[in-house]
Amino acid sequence: MEVIKVSEIEIPLNPITRSEIHQLESLLLFATLFRPEVIELIKDPAERLTWVDSLAVAAGAIAREKAGMTVSEIARELGRTEQTIRKHLKGESKAGQLVRETYDLIKQGKLDELIKTIEMIEKGGLKEVVAKEEYEKLLKEYEKLKKEFEEVKAKLEATELENLEKAKKEIEELKERIETLEKEKKELEKELKESKVKLMEYEAKAKKVEELEEKLKEYEEKSREIEGRIKDYEEKIRELEEEKKGLEEKINVLENRIENLKNGIRSAKEALERLLEEG
Repeated sequence: MEVIKVSEIEIPLNPITRSEIHQLESLLLFATLFRPEVIELIKDPAERLTWVDSLAVAAGAIAREKAGMTVSEIARELGRTEQTIRKHLKGESKAGQLVRETYDLIKQGKLDELIKTIEMIEKGGLKEVVAKEEYEKLLKEYEKLKKEFEEVKAKLEATELENLEKAKKEIEELKERIETLEKEKKELEKELKESKVKLMEYEAKAKKVEELEEKLKEYEEKSREIEGRIKDYEEKIRELEEEKKGLEEKINVLENRIENLKNGIRSAKEALERLLEEG
C-alpha cells in the first residue's frame, strides 16, 4: 500500500480498511476546500452548501475508488446514482476535477504548505500574516466550512449506515430468493429426471411399435402371397371342374353306347333263341 506523509501525518493513498478510507476521504475534502480557487468558488453562501456536498461526494468516491471498490458499490454506499459517481471519478464534474487534482498534489507531496496554513487558522496564527479584518473574515469562513463539512460528513455517515442496512436487507432478500431458486431448481431437476424416464419409456414403446409395424408388414406381405396362391388354387379348381364336366359328359356318352350295345346284344340273343326254337 502506497503511503505519503503530509505534515507528519501518514496518508494511505490506496486505503484498505474503512478507517483508512475515511482518513483519505477527509483529507481530500479538507485540503480541497482550502485551495485558493475553491475558497473563491464557495464565497457565495447560496452556493456554498451545494459545493461542499459535491466535493464531499467526489472525495468519498475517489477515496473508495483508490480502495478498489466498484462504481455500483460506491454509489450504494454514498447514496448517489452510478451516473453521478462516474462523472466525479472521470473528472466530468468540477468537484471531481478539483478533488482528483488534490489527490495528485498529495501524491506529489505538494500540500504541506496548505496544511500548515490550515493549522495556522486553527491556532489563530494567521494574524501574523494577514490583516485582522481579513483574518476574522477568513476565520468565519473557515468555521462555516468546518461546520458544513461536519454536517456533510455526518450526513454521509448516516447515509452510509442507512445504505449498509439496506444492503443487509437486500442480501437477506437475495439469500431467500436464492433458497427459493434452489428449491425450484431441485423440483425442476426432479421433473426433468422423471421426464427423462418417461421419455425412455416412450422410446421403448415406440421401438416396440416399430417392431410390431415391421412384423405387420411381413404378415401383410405373406397374406398377399397366400391370397395369390389361393387365387392360383381356385383357378386350378375351376380348370379341374371343367375337366370333370368333360369327363362326365364322356362317361355319359360311353354309358349310352354301352346301354345301346347291351340292348343290341339282348335283341340279337332273343333273335337267336327264336331261330333255334323254330329250327
